[in-house]
Amino acid sequence: MSSLIYIVAESYLLGSVPFGYLLVRLVRGEDVRHIGSGNIGATNVSRKSPALGVLTLLLDALKGAAAVAVARHLSASTGPHAFTAMSIAALFAVVGHVFPVWLAFRGGKGVATGLGAFAVVAPKAVLIAAGIFLALVLVFRYVSLGSILAVAAFPVLVWFLHSYGGMPSNLLLMALTSLLIVAKHHGNISRLLAGTENRFGAKPS
Repeated sequence: MSSLIYIVAESYLLGSVPFGYLLVRLVRGEDVRHIGSGNIGATNVSRKSPALGVLTLLLDALKGAAAVAVARHLSASTGPHAFTAMSIAALFAVVGHVFPVWLAFRGGKGVATGLGAFAVVAPKAVLIAAGIFLALVLVFRYVSLGSILAVAAFPVLVWFLHSYGGMPSNLLLMALTSLLIVAKHHGNISRLLAGTENRFGAKPS
């Protein structure tokens, strides 16, 4: 039980580090929450600085991967099954990014953090989901559309590839993580349906 508590705590705290907010604040002296969509993630940061956007993407992915790696280490000798520990870590890393304690629980949407976390847990499914994302963005030029559909497809890919350690509870944890990320895109979904969503490379309206 103590190992599980540590895994939840370390994953949440790692996930809650708001790299996008910190980078824009330190480099540009601005609050990214007052720019574009107001999101602290890589897409919105890139509206202020493409270089900072790429760096935010990498750091957000790395914190997700780090949370899972720590969980795997903590579960090595005692505590929950390693795969379950990593699935829990991925979920709470995304929860930390979406609801960071440092920013009054108003964070990002969790795509990059989930990408990094699940790249360790289910790399084949992530690779295919990344391909879906890239194809949709290239064709339709909507980052949000690519993110939503790739994230929604992820649990299906995990199930199809049997990348959940043979335990349905792990698949459920991954599905919950995907559901949280998709739910955080509710505004994007509304704009996509209304035809008012900003395309990649266009200035936000």
